[in-house]
Amino acid sequence: MNSGLDDSAASGSLPAVVSNYLAASDRDDIDAIVACFTNDAVVLDEDRHWRGADAIRQWRENVATAFEYTVAIVGSEALGEVDGGQRHEVYTHLEGNFPGGQVDLTNRFTLRGALIVGLEIVPTAVTS
Repeated sequence: MNSGLDDSAASGSLPAVVSNYLAASDRDDIDAIVACFTNDAVVLDEDRHWRGADAIRQWRENVATAFEYTVAIVGSEALGEVDGGQRHEVYTHLEGNFPGGQVDLTNRFTLRGALIVGLEIVPTAVTS
């Protein structure tokens, strides 16, 4: 997977753990990805929940082998505190050999302390 991590959207405006997660994802470093999450973290991706470090590891192993794709970061936004956690959204564009060939996704990070406690990966809403 290749990413647009040098884009200004991914520069110093993101918390270190989000930048670390994105960089680890780009190099398919599953140990580094898992290290970004709390032990009780939950990931929601493709309508499926992955809870805890072992499940998150399995999720990333599945992602790494399912398709080949590139990721471009197209923006990010700090949303402040939501439900006791700091929320940050990262907007990405993926192209690859998955059904449809391309998709715009929103990565909704919730942080507790210096780690990710929640990550929802959902299609980016289209505004008209």
